[in-house]
Order: sequence, then C-alpha cells, then structure tokens
Amino acid sequence: MGGVKLLLVDGHYYVYRSFFAIRDLSNSRGEPTNAIFGFVKAIRRMQKDLRPDLGAVVWDMGVPKRRSDLQPAYKQQREEMPDEMRLQLGRIQEMVPLMGLGSLWLADTEADDLMASYVCAARRAGHEVVLATNDKDLFQLVDDHVKVYSTLKGDLASPKDSCALLGADAVRRRWGVEPSQIGQVLSLTGDSADNIPGVPGLGPKGAASLLQEHGSLDAILANPEVIRSERIRQKIVDARVLVEQNREMVRLDMDLPLPTPVEELGIRPNLGAFAAFLEQCEFKSLLAEVLAEGAQRSLPMQGELF
Repeated sequence: MGGVKLLLVDGHYYVYRSFFAIRDLSNSRGEPTNAIFGFVKAIRRMQKDLRPDLGAVVWDMGVPKRRSDLQPAYKQQREEMPDEMRLQLGRIQEMVPLMGLGSLWLADTEADDLMASYVCAARRAGHEVVLATNDKDLFQLVDDHVKVYSTLKGDLASPKDSCALLGADAVRRRWGVEPSQIGQVLSLTGDSADNIPGVPGLGPKGAASLLQEHGSLDAILANPEVIRSERIRQKIVDARVLVEQNREMVRLDMDLPLPTPVEELGIRPNLGAFAAFLEQCEFKSLLAEVLAEGAQRSLPMQGELF
C-alpha cells in the first residue's frame, strides 16, 4: 500500500479485547487499568506496523433507528459492559487524542457505519485505508485500497510476521464470495452476534454456495425455483420477508456526516499530556519507552510520539 494511509480503529472491539486479554491489573489507588494498558499497547503496535499518516478511533454510540425499527431485538441479547471496563472506557476515549488520533462518534450511530462513511471519503481523496477491526460487516469494504489489519495467528502468513493486511483474496478464502457479497451472505444467514435471525438451517458455506451458483441475492429471490434443493428453496421462500429485512439491517451507511474531515486526522500526539496520563496509570515501563522514544528523536513535549 502506498500514498496517504488512513488508519481507522474499531474502538469498542479493542477495548473489549484488551479487557479480557489482560486481567487483574490496577494502579496503587485500586483503579482498574487492564483495558487501558492493553489498548495503548495495541495502538502503539498498529502505528509501528503501519506508519499511518492519518488516524482515528471510532466508537459505537447507540443503534440507528432504521435498524431498531426493523428488528426491535437487534443486539438486545448482549450482556452489559462489565463495570470495571466501563470505568476505563471514558478514560481511554479521553486518552486517544493524546496519542495523536482522532476520537470519533455520532449519536445513535454504530462504529461500522461511521467507519464506512470515512472509507468512502478517503476513497474520493485517493487515500489508502486500513481498518483495525474484527467486525464482519466491515469486510464488505475491502478492495485494492482498503485492507483489514489483523494480529490473529490464523491470519499471519508466517510466525515471524507481526500483522497481516487482509485483502480481497483473504476475504474470498474466508467467505467463499467477493467482499461486496458479504452483506448478501449475512442477509441469508443472519448474524447471531447482533441477534439477527437468518434462514433456518442455512449457514455461511451454504449461503456462499448459493451465491456462487446463482450470482446474487437478487437473482435468488427473483427466481427461487433455480435452487436445486427443494428444502432450501422452500425455506428461502418462506423467509423472504426476513431476508429482505436482513439486507437492510446489514447495509452500511456510507454517507454520514463526518465529525472531523479526513484531512484533519493527521497524527499529532501530545507527548507531555500522554506521558502524564501514563504516569497517572502507573505504567512505568510503558512510560519509560515513550519518553525514550521521544528523546531519541528529539521530540518536544508537544509533538510526534512514534
């Protein structure tokens, strides 16, 4: 990937991942700091791996009315955020700009929709985009200029690699369809993580096979008699209204108002404030690393960090 590179981080995903990956970490005042520590380490790793020119962390701030109106049970099965995580979330959101990244959200908007809108704006500007996420909906956006950042072992080409940038080939291997067809797969299968029901008995492999054979969800719904399996054919006919609802549920909003223009997302950390934050959390080794990096590059207290 060349040219200007925009990094978009799925904030809540990395907070949850950090919280459950690191347990029982707190400062001398008894305040939990495990999610903060893991989040900072993850962002620093991304910046080292990717060297982005622009960057932001994007946050969930409620559910769009169009989804809750269609399926009132959407995401209602999810457990409440643990109290110790909630205590750290606000501090992480305040800390992100100290690391030089935008901290972005819109009311009643999910992060994947806002990230999709930023991808569209970045495409228009001719920028490369890296999405740091595990949200399957966002894999729809992958193309020659949009990749998904992963550090999961199963995604790494070699044990020596620190990360992988997943492109269209990786999506095809994982899903059996083009990135642009992932929404069609989810329309048929639903998404248990979001409490979206699908066609009974039809899984991702079966849905992908149908799309490979018949080309598109529109073709399947317009002419279901082409489906060779009578059992699957009847189930799709019976679930047609649900499938159409699901297509709207998984559709990403691509033209939301951007809280900060893409070109204003340059990475400009505040070394002094960030160092003070790390000191307050009592991350001694991490603080020493950051100060050493700043000194090595002769950075001022307000300036680049990484």
